[in-house]
Amino acid sequence: MRTLNYILLAVADPAASKQFYSNLLGLEPVQNSPTFVLYVLPNGMKLGLWIKDEIEPRPLPVGGVEVTFSEDDDAAVQATYADWSGKAKVLQEPVAMDFGFTFVVEDPDGHRIRVFARAADPR
Repeated sequence: MRTLNYILLAVADPAASKQFYSNLLGLEPVQNSPTFVLYVLPNGMKLGLWIKDEIEPRPLPVGGVEVTFSEDDDAAVQATYADWSGKAKVLQEPVAMDFGFTFVVEDPDGHRIRVFARAADPR
């Protein structure tokens, strides 16, 4: 069975992206070179940052994809927002939407990062 366990983002400057993501995630990468940075998140998911000029085939322009982190509840979303809003450009402040409570920030390359807590199932 195939497993989705890795997200690769095309970045202009891996060193700047490393600084941003290390600060945002509170983690250091397991691999760090001038062209590539790799994080392994506590749940085993991997996040790679590859210099866009060396990716073959060339990546499309940024847009339409979000890296998404889930939280247990609205209070945890608010706490993450309080931490991350000082570290990243806020695109959407915390708001209740049909799927849950959420906010969105942006990384230095324009990649969107969403945090959410799932809405309670109406029964």
